[in-house]
Amino acid sequence: MTQDAFVLLVTDSVDRTRLLARGIERVLPCRYATPDDRFPSDRPLLVVVDVDTERPENAACAEALIRRARTGGIACLHLSRDAKMSASRADAPLLRVMAAGAARATVFAAMLEMIDLGTRAWVARKRRLEARASKATGIVTRLFDTAGAGRPLSSDEADSGTDAVMEAVSDVGIRSWLDIVWKHDALVYQHTLSVAGFAAAFGAQIGLSGADRHRLAKAALLHDIGKSRIPVEILNKPGPLEGEEARIMRTHAALGADLLLAQGGFDPAVIDVVRHHHEKLDGSGYPDGLAGDAIADLVRIVTLCDIFSALTERRPYRPPMSATQAVSIMTGMRGQLDRSLMHGFAPVIAATQTEWA
Repeated sequence: MTQDAFVLLVTDSVDRTRLLARGIERVLPCRYATPDDRFPSDRPLLVVVDVDTERPENAACAEALIRRARTGGIACLHLSRDAKMSASRADAPLLRVMAAGAARATVFAAMLEMIDLGTRAWVARKRRLEARASKATGIVTRLFDTAGAGRPLSSDEADSGTDAVMEAVSDVGIRSWLDIVWKHDALVYQHTLSVAGFAAAFGAQIGLSGADRHRLAKAALLHDIGKSRIPVEILNKPGPLEGEEARIMRTHAALGADLLLAQGGFDPAVIDVVRHHHEKLDGSGYPDGLAGDAIADLVRIVTLCDIFSALTERRPYRPPMSATQAVSIMTGMRGQLDRSLMHGFAPVIAATQTEWA
């Protein structure tokens, strides 16, 4: 059984489901929610839906919750009053629909079966996530070490790391990806993997093609590769950079782009992101002071991912900001960030606040 596992019982009548909740409590902690409630952000092992779907608002809630559970790979038991619905969903492995009026023993048996399925699904997803995170971390570490030593980078290896990030985010969502990469001790690698995860989630959110999502996530994975040439005493300074230190740190964007350009074999769009991810639409960024249409969409997207990730990550000299604080700061950067893309990024930011999609 997973640590802190619980069953989420969504009902429009606590009195009607009291006996069901008592049965659940014999196996796992049970949390109530009504269709009007905000659901808990932590991930349930099983969702039990028992609402009267003859009310349109309840029907919409039930559909949304079942869809959310299926997307998140969470077991869901729907006690339905609609026989047609029971028959139409029999093929979903983590979803079981049965009649709300079924015998209590039958409901409990189905609930135990779904808890077992949910547990096995959770363990399998956790193992996949850990394997992909380990693979991506190893690749990012090698890329930075290789670049720092002046040896040629492997574009194929960067592709492999990108695939691992994209597969993980697609499978478990951005929140679970961040939870595992934020455990990394080396903050530059933690940041790289976070930004790549945000880019993968953002690309999927706005409907980019598979090739474009891969290009975006790969650019994000490499966006800070120039930091491999920054002195470690500056890179790892346990406090804000000042004066000459800040000037040296700002050279990382051009250093990274020049490194990839000199080697050859990297997509020009990726190199553009590496060089210009600190540019601002009003021309106040670096290294080239680009403005407006001179800044490509791919660059604008990674810039948003980079800033939000940096603000919400831990730093030796400050705790991580909340998503609300980060959004407030980014909203205040008027004229510097792409407002329409900020709106497109909002669902990704919202997904960082919940364990299940």
